[in-house]
Amino acid sequence: MTNPNLFVYGTLMSAAGHPMAARLAREATLLGPASIQGRLYRIAWYPGVVDTPNAEERVHGELYALTDPVTSFAWLDAYEGLAGHGDSEYARLERPARPLATADVMAWVYLYQREPDARRLIADGRWTAPAK
Repeated sequence: MTNPNLFVYGTLMSAAGHPMAARLAREATLLGPASIQGRLYRIAWYPGVVDTPNAEERVHGELYALTDPVTSFAWLDAYEGLAGHGDSEYARLERPARPLATADVMAWVYLYQREPDARRLIADGRWTAPAK
């Protein structure tokens, strides 16, 4: 069985106002705020997370439990550009996510696979959509 947990940190967050966030909300249960170890960068109008060895660096977002992981991951992978080739911007990987006041759980997260611009680091690990 596929792990149903998904950690989101950008356009898929409940307050993002993005159509795909609304779709995710229909197909999953929001478990609440959570964080993962990583560094958050502004890539363009969207963010990207990269791994870091520093446990103090956290990216803040939300943890969801997908109702039907197989169906949801099909469209989520397409949305994140995972076309089955090696040049995707993102990869879906499992990482420990830390919900507030509870123990870590394993969750899927889309990690950025290219070298981010160091000048676009979001030091507090909290994504805010750019003004339109």
